[in-house]
Amino acid sequence: MSELRALTAAPPGPGRIEAIFVRPQRDAPVSACAAVEAIAGRGLLGDRYAVRSASPSTPRRRQVTLIQAEHLPLVAAWLGRPELDPALVRRNLVVSGLNLLALRSPFRDQVLTWRIGATVVIEVTGPCDPCSRMELALGPGGYNALRGHGGVTARIVTGGVIAVGDAIVPAALTVT
Repeated sequence: MSELRALTAAPPGPGRIEAIFVRPQRDAPVSACAAVEAIAGRGLLGDRYAVRSASPSTPRRRQVTLIQAEHLPLVAAWLGRPELDPALVRRNLVVSGLNLLALRSPFRDQVLTWRIGATVVIEVTGPCDPCSRMELALGPGGYNALRGHGGVTARIVTGGVIAVGDAIVPAALTVT
């Protein structure tokens, strides 16, 4: 394994789930949960992404979204706010203690998976860029304040229950 490959496979964590949110349909308010069931290949029970069907041959890359808790105070400061309610950014999982961008391998043939709690396994699939709704939710400049800090999208490899306080640790490294 090359030095760069080895460095990108080194665990940056552990991380921790700080908050969980689901949204039953588009434009609906999010609901905070203490725990939620993650459904492999679908999403979080009660969230709109879990309801939408996907082709088994091409699973959706956006089954769950994660945002870095440590970025929320930065976004709040850029907006001139004392703090930012994480529900406003409309992401499913608020995570602390690790760099979310490091959860995805830069190599196409190297897949990193992460365990949340006892059973759930996810694979980060890409960035979760802000949408135009962030301007409405956060006020003027909200879209630009969240650019580069919108978090990541992931697919659920193995289902189970995710709870606030659960750890996020490396599950496996696969080279294809």
